[in-house]
Amino acid sequence: MTQSRYLELVEGCKNGDRQCQEQLYKKLSSKMYGVCLRYARDGFEAEDILQNGFIKVFSKINYFNGVGSFEGWVRKIMVNTAIEHYRRNKYISCSIDISENVNAYSSAVYQEGLEAKDILRLITSLPASYRLVFNMFAIEGYSHQEIAKELGISEILSRTQLSRARGILKEKISSLESRSSKYLSLVTA
Repeated sequence: MTQSRYLELVEGCKNGDRQCQEQLYKKLSSKMYGVCLRYARDGFEAEDILQNGFIKVFSKINYFNGVGSFEGWVRKIMVNTAIEHYRRNKYISCSIDISENVNAYSSAVYQEGLEAKDILRLITSLPASYRLVFNMFAIEGYSHQEIAKELGISEILSRTQLSRARGILKEKISSLESRSSKYLSLVTA
């Protein structure tokens, strides 16, 4: 959908047109569900975040001034809704022992051979607080200072949780790779 079509639908939504709201929802809901799913523990929780996010989109649509991408504006609302959801439900545990060695930043998680759905499955398997910090830093581009402020944690805790999330992801990717290479050797033998 073009930006101009989004702007037409936005104007309709600003005027209370339910059909425009429905069209916007249908056009964006699957992409935004993917955003919510990265932050949620399961599909049901992602659906709750998605619905709450769209309620905010439609209630705040008058604040969208047409500058920048409408889809980007909606995405930001979904991410903020997910963060608020975690704050409200107190999924973030600050009782992690941060005295352990904080590893230097590890390389990116992406490995050739893994599909997006595999990476998403690995990310959603992370503990909630690690998943939240990982998503905010690696995918949404927040700095540790911004994450700390947004979540009410220290920058050190943000860095620690990111480091541990990356470590868990690296272990799981290595495990997947070793299983696939064993399977491949059985097939080609």
